[in-house]
Amino acid sequence: MTDPTRRNRLEDEESPYLRQHADNPVNWQPWDEAALEAAAERDVPIFLSIGYSACHWCHVMEEESFQDEAVAEVLNENFVPIKVDREERPDVDSIYMTVCQLVRGQGGWPLSAWLTPEGKPFFIGTYFPPEGQRGQPGFRDLLERISDSWESAEDREEMEHRAQQWTDAAKDRLEETPDTAGTGGSAEPPSSEVLETAADAIVRGADREFGGFGTGQKFPQPSRLRVLGRAYDRTGEEEYLEVLEQTLGAMASGGLYDHVGGGFHRYCVDREWTVPHFEKMLYDNAEIPRAFLAGYQLTGEGRYAEVVEETLRFVDRELTHDEGGFFSTLDAQSESPETGEREEGAFYVWTPTEVHEILENETDAALFCRRYDISESGNFEGRSQPNRVVKISQLAGEFDLEGSEILKRLDSARQRLFDAREERPRPNRDEKILAGWNGLMISTYAEAALVLGDEGYAETAVDALEFVRDRLWDADERRLSRRYKDGDVKVDGYLEDYAFLARAALDCYQATGDVDHLAFALELARVIEAEFWDADRGTLYFTPESGESLVTRPQELGDQSTPSAAGVAVETLLALDEFAAEGFEEIAATVLETHANKLEANALEHATLCLAADRLESGALEVTVAADELPETWRDRFTSRYFPDLLFAPRPPTADGLEAWLDRLGLEDAPPIWAGREARDSEPTLYVCRDRTCSPPTHDADEALEWLGDSGESMDDGSDAPF
Repeated sequence: MTDPTRRNRLEDEESPYLRQHADNPVNWQPWDEAALEAAAERDVPIFLSIGYSACHWCHVMEEESFQDEAVAEVLNENFVPIKVDREERPDVDSIYMTVCQLVRGQGGWPLSAWLTPEGKPFFIGTYFPPEGQRGQPGFRDLLERISDSWESAEDREEMEHRAQQWTDAAKDRLEETPDTAGTGGSAEPPSSEVLETAADAIVRGADREFGGFGTGQKFPQPSRLRVLGRAYDRTGEEEYLEVLEQTLGAMASGGLYDHVGGGFHRYCVDREWTVPHFEKMLYDNAEIPRAFLAGYQLTGEGRYAEVVEETLRFVDRELTHDEGGFFSTLDAQSESPETGEREEGAFYVWTPTEVHEILENETDAALFCRRYDISESGNFEGRSQPNRVVKISQLAGEFDLEGSEILKRLDSARQRLFDAREERPRPNRDEKILAGWNGLMISTYAEAALVLGDEGYAETAVDALEFVRDRLWDADERRLSRRYKDGDVKVDGYLEDYAFLARAALDCYQATGDVDHLAFALELARVIEAEFWDADRGTLYFTPESGESLVTRPQELGDQSTPSAAGVAVETLLALDEFAAEGFEEIAATVLETHANKLEANALEHATLCLAADRLESGALEVTVAADELPETWRDRFTSRYFPDLLFAPRPPTADGLEAWLDRLGLEDAPPIWAGREARDSEPTLYVCRDRTCSPPTHDADEALEWLGDSGESMDDGSDAPF
């Protein structure tokens, strides 16, 4: 039988990241049974390299080491080299990144791990230079030393012992639950106080000078911002709102935001939010706008809504498949017009000369450069990433122009620069369509449809949901796959895929009143229970019960670059329990009970689970609408205000219409959120309930809001935005 590891097999893969390495002299293997069996057959270690297509240092290590024939020879002869796209296989990434963080104190990509043929790690790191430097070994030298040690019986015994220790540590961190889990022991779900605990920790870590969190690199933390918004709503504590507003302002005005084309970059490399790491990720451009929508509802600041609209235009233009569905990333690098080399940020940065040549009008060019800090010295390698640094009022004084005239000139300048930028060589796009990430983006479009009143957003959300459902959901097998690309479907779905997509389907139901979306959300929730819920352990695992067996079965409790899969699952199960009495709330409550000590000890790292704990205790604000469609004025009255636990529950106006819905959902009886809540007087009728107490049926949204004790004042148009 031919050894499959004697050739590079990545040309057979659809992942853009894996295909980037298909021409390497290294005999890369995908993570599959053939590669793992070959390692056992040859009795050699596995070299595991994990990255993603937009990863800068992944590209660097490829150029320096993986394209080197001498390095390839050592790898091919002495190891089975396996390349993993972390976006396709977050389970594999989670396990070995956890080991890296436990052993090294930090992680990152590319992740480089050496494993026994059984997959147990015995040496781990991130980027390794080709030659040793600053106490770090050179990559080829490290390969040779590890290979020599593997051949030594004494050294190998020590390596295998270490591998078992590290695997046990990862298992303890990722898989294990407290001894009382699932037993109905003494633990209880954490109360809503854990939300304030998290908010207080967020405020303590806030950078009150520049916004955001910490004093080094600045990452968007949308889950933390959601905690601040909800904690402010619960308590009225002004400091929560101040930190939220300062951070939203910093993200919207600094280099994290693309001021020419809209959308957010991954993170900023400096405390001041000036220079980003330039890749654009789908999940950031889903989750960050949700934080801005919350800010808009809380404050009425018009600029927050503007940022959402501009970001969604970017997603429409650059990350949307022609038939619906959303692509994964845009690379940080693109070809530089000057050098012809691929350089980070080349597509986005400017010089004053370029701005003046494109705009031609000296005043327009000077205004744009002053407003957006385009200078001769630059802020990024001699060029400038636009940052909004000067207020319109200040420009009005400097240029002796009316503010309205300046805004008009800047809008025109921005459009002309955008048109010119479109002619530049573009960053590569990773066209994987991932179920979970699409779920995040669909939810944002559905929420924007309600909050901003644009039906086009709802149409985009539904188109994407149907795209993913048609291509990745197998209704007969009741299974969701994770990835679609060019007709190829791969990888069993993880908890994040089911949970994020279930929430998205529920959000589409709320935005459109289409019961089919609710039915799909319930189907996904039932699979979450069947495949990811472990009643004995009292937890939700990240990988399906019927899926591939790895060295440990991870949970995902903490928020990372995406929200906690377990947290979103718990929130979604709580919401869906309002529609189907299938024990979803009991599962959600048990998960929170199991991990109560973890949340209370470190609320900051478990923001989404803290939000879920608050939702469990506070319950939903049920807004049942008995009508053929949601009246526009009702939508505006409820969604223009901040109700973080709002659950829209449209239903047909008549009992006969509801019966057809119940048949579609496979329900024998109407759930309480719908039961007895028909339209009155043949008019759209509104029922508002909180804490099992309901308003009288009404045809007037203001009456319902009055019952809630909220007058629903009008929103500020944001014309005096401070940034």
